[in-house]
Amino acid sequence: MTEINESEITQPKLNVLYEDNHIIVVLKSQMTACCPDESKDDNLFDQIKNYVKIAYNKPGNVYLGLVHRLDRPTGGVMVYAKTSKAAARLTAGLQSGDFEKKYLAVLCGTPEPERGTLSNYLRKNTVNNMVYICTPSEEGAKYAELDYRVVESKGKYALTEVRLHTGRTHQIRVQTAGISHPVFGDMRYGGANAQKGKLALWAYSLAFSHPITKERMKFIAYPPETENPWKAFDLPKAIEIL
Repeated sequence: MTEINESEITQPKLNVLYEDNHIIVVLKSQMTACCPDESKDDNLFDQIKNYVKIAYNKPGNVYLGLVHRLDRPTGGVMVYAKTSKAAARLTAGLQSGDFEKKYLAVLCGTPEPERGTLSNYLRKNTVNNMVYICTPSEEGAKYAELDYRVVESKGKYALTEVRLHTGRTHQIRVQTAGISHPVFGDMRYGGANAQKGKLALWAYSLAFSHPITKERMKFIAYPPETENPWKAFDLPKAIEIL
């Protein structure tokens, strides 16, 4: 029987933005799950574990810590922990508000005012995996807050920066749909008003303190500039302004 050399196995190409002994920062592509789920589809978590195993010739099971999540249709910057100590410290930082997560979204229509805060209570229906705006007294209600800022308007669409203060499931998608400005391509929450296409939601900026050195780190990555509806906007100029 011919032995298989693991180094010769074709691996999905990872876009690694930064890596050291404690953390790895990568760019998640859209429609790739950030971790294993019931679908059993290929996912970023397993891709990174395989990468570390082969790149560093690590025997046995490779440790990788999932610190935060992005919805499958959302692309952008993510950090994973390579040690349990780093995972614990990053998780504590996430819970204490040390993480700064910013998104770019193309919204259908331009919100008025063009800069503001959305505060709602949300509840998740685990049967259909949908999230709804609800009253504070409803069972399962969780507080959700975000800031938004319109960066550029083009016809029926608005390039908008969103900064999360809470990390609820589908939060940006539900809250923007709640003010009648759904994310482009979000047929789940925006319906006919969302326009068909790939979800225009991208985690473009992630900042946090390094779990060991405490150095403040910040990573920025553009959305796919050649794809609709992103290509209608001047993304480098927008991010420079932001």
